Amino acid sequence: MIVAGRTDKGIVRKDNQDHFEIKCVAEDKVVIAVVCDGMGGAKAGNVASRLAAETFAEALANQPGALLDDGLVEDALRDAVTAANRVVHEMARTEPGRRGMGTTLVGVLVREQEKGKKAYILNVGDSRAYHISGENIVQITRDHSLVAEMLTRGDITQDEAMRHPHRNLITRVVGTEPQVTCDLFQVNLQTGDRLLLCSDGLTNTVTNQEMLEEIQHIPDLDKCCDMLITLALAAGGPDNITAVMIRI
Repeated sequence: MIVAGRTDKGIVRKDNQDHFEIKCVAEDKVVIAVVCDGMGGAKAGNVASRLAAETFAEALANQPGALLDDGLVEDALRDAVTAANRVVHEMARTEPGRRGMGTTLVGVLVREQEKGKKAYILNVGDSRAYHISGENIVQITRDHSLVAEMLTRGDITQDEAMRHPHRNLITRVVGTEPQVTCDLFQVNLQTGDRLLLCSDGLTNTVTNQEMLEEIQHIPDLDKCCDMLITLALAAGGPDNITAVMIRI
């Protein structure tokens, strides 16, 4: 497995409140990656995203045995989100300058097993995970946002969702409440497949088809992440942009 990640503050924002972490554990049989997009002001959002991403990744890396156990891996992932939420919420509660801070979180754990490789993916908020296989790109996660709820009800179209003035209003966040619930997904992977984790600074400016075209034609993951960020910048770069890719 090959992993790469890039982040950029964009053109409009003064600070980068995105953060990502990548870890390889269990003799490189397990890859952990996480992307967080902070909120709560420049001095708080970047702290929330860094704390959440580091805590999530460390919580998983510290129990490699559980990550290889079918009966324990999902609980380990949920516990890692709980740990991230607890750390961010406690700092927001006790430090006045950080009150109200929070962050999205999208994480993936990819592991080798006898029948191939499998990804466990979870999210809180509107940072996303995609599965790219051949000529197809599929969004795995479901956004926890007002616009996503409107889209599910059929109140707006996909094109309208991309331009909706309230597309940044999220309904589930790490750190703003004592407890948080994540959604968890499983994906079986084939050799050559790719996973993309990204913040909404990418998905609000670049369509799925545009991302797919770049990913298909750029085999080098570092260059591919750079190109995705370049596309978002060319579209105005109104937000921080982060892309992490894993190739199986």
